[in-house]
Amino acid sequence: MKEALRYYRQELEEEMARILDYWIAYSIDLEHGGFYGRVHNNNHAQPNAPKGSVLNSRILWTFSSAYRFTGNNHYLLVADRALDYFLQYFIDPEYGGVYWTVDYKGKPLETKNQVYALAFAIYALSEYSLANPSSERAMKAAVQLYSVIEQHACDDKQGGYFEAFTREWKELKDLRLSAKDANEKKSMNTHLHVLESYANLYQIWPNASLYQKTADLITLFTDHIIDPVSGRLQLFFDESWNSKSKIISFGHDIEAAWLLQEAAEKINDHKLAQELKPIAVHLATLSRSGLDEDGGLWYEFDPEKNQLIKEKHWWPQAEAMVGFFNAWQITGDASFLDNSMAAWTFTQQYILDKQDGEWFWGIKEDHSVMQPEDKIGIWKCPYHNTRACLEIINRINQLPQ
Repeated sequence: MKEALRYYRQELEEEMARILDYWIAYSIDLEHGGFYGRVHNNNHAQPNAPKGSVLNSRILWTFSSAYRFTGNNHYLLVADRALDYFLQYFIDPEYGGVYWTVDYKGKPLETKNQVYALAFAIYALSEYSLANPSSERAMKAAVQLYSVIEQHACDDKQGGYFEAFTREWKELKDLRLSAKDANEKKSMNTHLHVLESYANLYQIWPNASLYQKTADLITLFTDHIIDPVSGRLQLFFDESWNSKSKIISFGHDIEAAWLLQEAAEKINDHKLAQELKPIAVHLATLSRSGLDEDGGLWYEFDPEKNQLIKEKHWWPQAEAMVGFFNAWQITGDASFLDNSMAAWTFTQQYILDKQDGEWFWGIKEDHSVMQPEDKIGIWKCPYHNTRACLEIINRINQLPQ
């Protein structure tokens, strides 16, 4: 097993370097600043594509985290570029939120305040602050955005956070992150990433109120978001936490399996972290129902229609690598480690673009590449795959030698 883990670590170290090299080579917009809003599957940039705040935040997080781990100054330079662009163009100086998109020249385009986007901004800014503590700009901006979320988006009556608002923090009719989502007041996805961002912020700003808000978010998951019958994540809710969706998201189940536990660890609540370990294992066990014979994780399942979406996207494979590895660390059950390594083997075989670099968006049932999905775009970012590499490398490094 030690030899297998050594090879796993080595392969992910090499893969992380390839991913980061790709983004340095193809994402940087030298003409208009920042990063291209879209690069097609053939690596051809679309220079006039809108630039998304989530993409920019995830680039900032990725290169900040990579610099923290490697000390490679090239990664810090990219993180600096992402920080400068985000602070200049994405943060709304008048209403304090974050623009969803700007045009290719940096002019505000979609000005709605999607709480998901604010969460990723906090996540990225706090990571940059961890990577470069001498810079106060990132920490100041992260704390300010936390205050904005708490002021405008917090549901003081039923708990949790509302999905979206206008630029002026008024009600919005369409609350969806994307066209495929349900138009509901609250979602699992937004709460998962608010939790992730608050826990990361706590590492640079150990504020008592922030601690409580983070712990409360974990309680929301155990009390409302995790289905008490199935043990799976429920995806959408009204403001009173009545579930509005039966869809099973295999990728989110396995992602939450380790993120909930990690959040408790980041706020140094070791008792809570211990209580979350059985939940992590249960979610990982349930996620196995989404595994195909080739080791890949299917996208999602609709039980009401008895319909499996027969696609395997890039990001659930990355989350499967970490979530199953975490379950192995908790239980010592080698079959979870096998699941993690199988997800990586599947990714190597079908998701990695061995010719043009980075990871394909995904593959269809017959293993053909999903065309013409982005290589870089509003949703196609270096966050899931780089994070999976970093998580597993770090976890293997921390194992007893």
